[in-house]
Amino acid sequence: MISVYTETTDKTDLSQGEAWVLYDGSCPLCIRLVERFRGRLERAGFRLAPLQTPWVRQRLGLPEEQLLSEMRVLTATGEVLGGADGVVYLIRAIWWLWPLRLASRLPFGMKLVRWVYRQVASRRRCDEGACERPTGRMP
Repeated sequence: MISVYTETTDKTDLSQGEAWVLYDGSCPLCIRLVERFRGRLERAGFRLAPLQTPWVRQRLGLPEEQLLSEMRVLTATGEVLGGADGVVYLIRAIWWLWPLRLASRLPFGMKLVRWVYRQVASRRRCDEGACERPTGRMP
């Protein structure tokens, strides 16, 4: 059974030194990725919470359409990194992703990483059938 933090997660006070991975708790792909990397991220000092959690909403202060547009990393120093920038920040915790970190440092590498992230993020709900193409012929 997969255990997932839900919207009832409550954290009203951020202790100095805590780093967070903030993800869309209603996205099946996001939940699968969080569960897959949970142990490694927690061992690296990251805590996990859905973006829908009240304290996260309050801390980020973003409109709803922006809140769920990308995952975010809240660093121990309070910096908020979104999308591909957050992923690149996290890959230091996953040793075998070093090629991605290297690629992000090459000229135009971060542009490419951001583009790939946007492509995946825009299709992340496709496993729910939202992106299926019609099977019939066009008239």
